[in-house]
Amino acid sequence: MGKILLTGATGNVGKHVATHLAESGLEVRALVRDPSRARLPDGVEVVQGDLTAPETLHPALKDVETVFLVWPGFAAETAADVVEAIAGQARRVVYLSADVADLQEGEQATIFHQDVERLIRRSGLTWTFLRPCGFATNTLGWAGQIRQGLVRWPYGEASRSLIHEKDIAAVAAHVLTSAGHGGAAYVLSGPERLTQAEQARVIGEVVGREVRWEDLPPEVAREELLAAWGDPAFVDGALRGWASFVTEPEKVTDTVRTLLGRPALTFRQWAEDHADDFR
Repeated sequence: MGKILLTGATGNVGKHVATHLAESGLEVRALVRDPSRARLPDGVEVVQGDLTAPETLHPALKDVETVFLVWPGFAAETAADVVEAIAGQARRVVYLSADVADLQEGEQATIFHQDVERLIRRSGLTWTFLRPCGFATNTLGWAGQIRQGLVRWPYGEASRSLIHEKDIAAVAAHVLTSAGHGGAAYVLSGPERLTQAEQARVIGEVVGREVRWEDLPPEVAREELLAAWGDPAFVDGALRGWASFVTEPEKVTDTVRTLLGRPALTFRQWAEDHADDFR
């Protein structure tokens, strides 16, 4: 198997992908903005580069056969140049996309992933798309409120099938190291649905603290999110997405079990892995 280039190798998913591949003894190179700050497993070659500066990709792509592509944010300005650079030197790409059939964390993010997928389909590369539903790690945003015992957030009855980042990474490593995935678009989810209020309760149980939920009016939440995120389109898309999961719960798929031969990790298992983040 040829060399694999990882982008996003220091992120929530990428760091686990790097560990899986390093433990397999494969040739792995990680593209990072600041090599001096990267903490990656032994055996992973670290090179400097940035997807927002496509010209930095060419040295990193030398002798690379497969690229694991994770985008830093949702700015599409350099997407075409990045895909062109990959197609010029590699043969295969595994793209961490999103469940683009549904509105996830905002319309802007969804449209971005659709655009990148379209570029990849037209590139001539052999491709596989990983399309996770909601990330369990997004609930880390409640950490301060969890410590106070009260989560105030909109749409407590929104029902989500949040996935553990370790499952996304395990699927990515499997796809990167095995044949038969060309042209596949895998929708990944956790094994169950929980409402947002239930998620907060589970986290509280894991850390040994009673956590109450209070629905924040959407108009109040919008003002707070605008102050935090800044982008009105992103905020409005997120609010619409959460509202939609009240009446149309997020899908649950069996893809993790099918690909890995084991069930997906539960939200409670995720909370146990991250308990120190909420204490």
